[in-house]
Amino acid sequence: MSQLKIYNTLARDKQVFVPIQPGKINMYVCGITVYDYCHVGHARMMMAFDVIYRWFKASGYEVKYVRNITDIEDKIIRRAVENNETITQLTTRFIDAMNEDADALGILAPDYAPRATEYVPHMLSIIEKLEEKELAYRGEDGDVNYAVRNFPGYGKLSGKSLDDLRAGERVDVNTGKRDPLDFVLWKAGKESEPAEAKWDSKWGIGRPGWHIECSAMSCAMLGEHFDIHGGGADLQFPHHENEIAQSEGAFGAPMANYWIHNGFVRVDNEKMSKSLGNFFTIRDVLKKYDAEVVRFFILRAHYRSPLNYSDAHIDDAKGALTRLYTALAGIELGSEPPSVDWDEQHALRFREAMDDDFNTPLAVAALFDLASEVNRTKSLDTARQLKALAGVIGLLERSPQQFLQAGSPDAGGLDEAAIVDAIARRKAAKAARNFAEADAIRAELTAAGVVLEDKPDGTTNWRRA
Repeated sequence: MSQLKIYNTLARDKQVFVPIQPGKINMYVCGITVYDYCHVGHARMMMAFDVIYRWFKASGYEVKYVRNITDIEDKIIRRAVENNETITQLTTRFIDAMNEDADALGILAPDYAPRATEYVPHMLSIIEKLEEKELAYRGEDGDVNYAVRNFPGYGKLSGKSLDDLRAGERVDVNTGKRDPLDFVLWKAGKESEPAEAKWDSKWGIGRPGWHIECSAMSCAMLGEHFDIHGGGADLQFPHHENEIAQSEGAFGAPMANYWIHNGFVRVDNEKMSKSLGNFFTIRDVLKKYDAEVVRFFILRAHYRSPLNYSDAHIDDAKGALTRLYTALAGIELGSEPPSVDWDEQHALRFREAMDDDFNTPLAVAALFDLASEVNRTKSLDTARQLKALAGVIGLLERSPQQFLQAGSPDAGGLDEAAIVDAIARRKAAKAARNFAEADAIRAELTAAGVVLEDKPDGTTNWRRA
């Protein structure tokens, strides 16, 4: 049996995974700051760790998965004030929207979803420990800051040295800091800020900085030392670097053994951003595309690779997913959910791929080979194996009929000339032994509600479903 290997950002290497406690995994992932609707980048992060969570469980581990919610932060306060609503009203609305989006994409809920505002006492406790160890100080402006130069390991996650950071720093307008590299742990309250954004502390009325929130929640939920910490690549520095400085500075022990970061989303090969006008929310995408097609599109890329979002790539994903569903069409799978035969050759390839740093592209390739076997043999056992194996990563969980109807809003819209032309193209592809193209054309026709029947004499009959 293959060994599970994970790319550990901290080690800059792929390592054999060894949990702290045999058979159990504690995993913390930085979640969403809830002041707006989730975008495709959030979907990519949630999907990456959904698949990791699913694979841990499929591998027999007992998993405690924590994905936090940031419900107090500068952007949240500004948006609530702009909207003339309370912070609680704003964050509750967008937490509900986040959960709706995640459910639509088949993303399993984490075991725990702590909200930052529930853990302010834990944050204050850590800040006190840091102050006692001379890793925190109160500035002249009332903010409590972290003294970066007093923590010897700063930069070990990102690979940035203090000299590099100092050379690239901008002029810091916060004169309350002793060093421009220092970051805020506790922000002194302002008269203009709403009352619900303020808490009492030994340093006066204020609120937590962003970085201390995750140190407190991960420690409260999983302890001072746990197995895995994850999040988007954009959080590696400074957020995760600062978490390490806080947690390890306070407790004197490693925070997490493995650090996992998913890659960025690009749109037509440019980084997704509001300023470029190429910014898509999950719900906007789901107005145009079936949710499982979007899920499949994301899973076709390795979680650490850049994900290039484009209509053409999602259309291609739709055609590919349709081929998987088409393989199951017409086979009565029964009402009992199928279970995976892990000794079967395609399942062994699937496991080997997933054990190699959650390599979903290779795992999906095994599914397509299995689908070809189903097409060739029409075997019920093979079809059930395909459905079960795909279900491990949250695919093929509907019936073929449900998918083909949901995924083809223009079903039945092809005119006869278009259908005849498609059949001719398929025949030409088969004659050229381009069977992948032939299968793709058949899948497209099936998605449009057209059923083909190949005759022994080489002709093909068709009818509308």
